[in-house]
This record gives sequence, C-alpha cells and structure tokens, in this order.
Amino acid sequence: MATTRSSLPSTARGSNLDAFGATEWGLLVGIALIWGSSFFFIEIGLESFAPGVVTVARVALGTGALALVKRARLPIDRSDIPRVVVLGLVWMAAPLLLFPIAQQWIDSAVSGMLNAAVPVSAAIWATALLRSMPGRRQLMGIVIGFVGVLGISIPELVDSSASALGVGLVLLAVALYGLAANLAVPLQQRYGALPVLLRAQTVALIVVLPVGLVQLGSSTWSWRSGLAMVPLGVLGTGLAFVLMTTLVGRAGATRGAVAIYFVPVVAILLGVLFLDEAVAPIALLGAALVIVGAWVASRAET
Repeated sequence: MATTRSSLPSTARGSNLDAFGATEWGLLVGIALIWGSSFFFIEIGLESFAPGVVTVARVALGTGALALVKRARLPIDRSDIPRVVVLGLVWMAAPLLLFPIAQQWIDSAVSGMLNAAVPVSAAIWATALLRSMPGRRQLMGIVIGFVGVLGISIPELVDSSASALGVGLVLLAVALYGLAANLAVPLQQRYGALPVLLRAQTVALIVVLPVGLVQLGSSTWSWRSGLAMVPLGVLGTGLAFVLMTTLVGRAGATRGAVAIYFVPVVAILLGVLFLDEAVAPIALLGAALVIVGAWVASRAET
C-alpha cells in the first residue's frame, strides 16, 4: 500500500538497533576499502582531467553500473521522488564536485582527514532531525574514533599545502554528507538501496554534466587518468554508495557513518603495501583508536 510523502520522516533510526553483526561489519569493511582508495584515484584523474570532468566520469560510470542491475529499476512512489532528488543533490552532485575542486588546493591526505568528520556531521544532523541525542556509547565511539583520525593525520598535515579555501570546500561537503546519511535512512528502509541510488545518481549526473562539458576543453586525455575513473566510478560511486546506504538503513546514520573513520586507515595500509611508505607511531596509535571507537559505536543503541 502506498504511503504519502508526509508519512515518510526526514530520517529514522536504523532497522537493527542491536550491536553490529557480520552483515554490518562486512558492509563497513567494503565501504572503507573502496572509499579509502578513492582519493588516490581522484589524484590520478586530476593529472589530466579538470575537476568537473572527473566528477562527470565517476557519476556516469556509477549510474551506468547501477542501471545494469534489474532490481535498481524497481519503481519508487511518486510522492518520494522529491526526497530522492534532494539526496542526489546533497550526497552526490554537490560533494562530488566540491572534492575534486578542493583537491586543487589541498593534499589528498588532508581531504581524507577532513572527510572523516562525516560521523560527527551525521550525529549533529540526527540530533536535529530526530530531536534526541544519540546514545552515550555512540557518542563515545564517535569521539574516540575522531581522535584516532587526528592521530593518523598529524604526520601528513605537518608538510601539508592546505589552503583555507580547500579546507572550507571539504567541510561544506562533509556537512552535506552528514545530512544525506540521515535522509537516506527512511528511503532505504522502504525501497532498498538500489532503486533510490539509481535515481539519485541520475539526478546528480544531470546536474554535473554541464560543468563537465564546460571543463572538457581544459582537459587532456591520458590512459592513466582514464583508467583511474573506472574504479572511482563503478566502485567508489556505484557500489560504495549502495553499501553505505544499506549500512545506514540498518544501523542508523550516526552508527553507520562510523565506516568513514576507516578510510584513512585503509589509505595508510595502501601506502605501506604499495608505495613503501613509513608509518609514524602516532598514526599506528590513531588507527588503534579508530578501531576501538568503531567497536564502541557499533554496540547496541542505548
């Protein structure tokens, strides 16, 4: 039976208020692995492509990948389409434009560190929309995890070339991500992630396409940058958003957003395994705090 738009709340608590099980941890690990490498692929893309072109490429590839899945084409009630449009704007179109633009003035490490404030943003939005504070365990986990992210990022920030403009653009994107995580919860619980995201990413593609076309003339082709768009789009914009939407629908926006804390941890591991980068002791301590914070936040809601 169809439900009117007014009956669908702006956000909702997760459908599973118990401690994270294998499904939630599996979703979290998948999100961290994919988004942990996304900033690296953005950097490669920006070697040849203008920021708007990077955004259009990743959104187009993500949308195309979702369109191939039959379940993604299931209908959505017409009354909920405006909510999906807003989700496409605040979760994809605006942030996915802001990050490549910002990374012209800040390092990918700084961008990744600031992005880790998404759980804080999600908790603030959840408090406002639900008119109640998250549980003490969730708040404690968020604080511990954020301290851990700072510990991971300090060595990278010492020699950073970050500018105020770049930082400001990323923080705006982070605020939008926190709102979007909350908006996605009731939509996922009603329709599942795939139908919602196919339409939301289609909206984002329509919005960002003119920007990409305008900036196409200032871009050049290279196989290195072109190939980097494939995992960034299919995985980082297609699959990862499906995993994240599913996680917040099950765990709620505040607990689900804790997955973002693992993004810099994955970035460190990739650097050690493939680039022979050294890891500062404080970064190891920070990674341990991230794991502890995530475990505390993943406990049953109180």
